[in-house]
Amino acid sequence: MKERPSFPARMPASVSAKIAKPSAALNLPQGLGMDSSAVRRRMVEKLMAQGLSDLLVQQAMGAVERHRFVDSGLANQAYEDTSLPIGLGQTISKPSVVARMIELLRKGVDGRLGRVLEIGTGCGYQAAVLSQLATEVYSIERLRGLHDKARENLRPLRLTTVHLLFGDGMLGFPAGAPYAAIIAAAGGEAIPQTWIDQLAIGGRLIAPVVGKTGPANLKTGTTKGQSLVVLDKTAQGVRQTVLEAVHFVPLKSGVA
Repeated sequence: MKERPSFPARMPASVSAKIAKPSAALNLPQGLGMDSSAVRRRMVEKLMAQGLSDLLVQQAMGAVERHRFVDSGLANQAYEDTSLPIGLGQTISKPSVVARMIELLRKGVDGRLGRVLEIGTGCGYQAAVLSQLATEVYSIERLRGLHDKARENLRPLRLTTVHLLFGDGMLGFPAGAPYAAIIAAAGGEAIPQTWIDQLAIGGRLIAPVVGKTGPANLKTGTTKGQSLVVLDKTAQGVRQTVLEAVHFVPLKSGVA
């Protein structure tokens, strides 16, 4: 993979890129209540009971304090398997969905992932989890309010490998390509060709897609809604696998 671009980076169409403040490592305080590692351990145990088997994903989910990424009034629900509002009509995904998608990204990978592109930073939680499993994370958010919120949430963690970008996620971030993995937190009618172009040969892309018929949808006989799609890019082309039904916010172009 080519050398990463210098910073400050520039998004396409002259949209400025923002980068999280650098530092050495994830520093998670231990304590009582929501700060207790026991709270996160119980969440991980529930995820394991639901089928999460990847040890490294288990460790990553247990390392990141989810309550720090939600409003204080919702902190008591942070370790429940539920999505929560984060403002501007957006949500933080369920822990089980985050774990499932990252586990799928890592399937067949020994050790850490390479460079990962995340479409839809949101509050920054998934980027923090990915930072435990990837050499670098480039995360794009199209809503300025959420981009700023993610920067505030991630700043205390001082993650040198997480780069936060403000811009149109549908364009990806070609300056950082090729990516070993791409993960999207919003669903459109199809996977944008720009993402596929920026995915490395041998790389994997995970995204919700509207109107796909997967195993979960076939039981109800409907093609409406979204399904999780895994795209593998090989020298011979791309292979798509449609999995279970999911529910994400719509994929939109532009910035706001």
